[in-house]
Amino acid sequence: MRAEPGDWLVIESPVIERPARRGQILEVRSPDGAPPYLVRWLEDDRVTLVFPGPDGHVVPAAEQAAADERARHRFERFQEEIAHQR
Repeated sequence: MRAEPGDWLVIESPVIERPARRGQILEVRSPDGAPPYLVRWLEDDRVTLVFPGPDGHVVPAAEQAAADERARHRFERFQEEIAHQR
């Protein structure tokens, strides 16, 4: 596992009904991008030092930004469709 500051750490939940934990990597403590990572978690804004296990993976910042942009466009299209139905 390799990361850079700004990437996202996703920890999958072992429970189906519970969503994955997501946090932005603030700091990488090793020169080669390996863990541990200093992470700010979205759910509660806490910052913790994390040594991810096999249930974790890194999403590069650029990949996450592209996914966010696609989601924003989908949301805007839905809003437009709702507005046109009135």
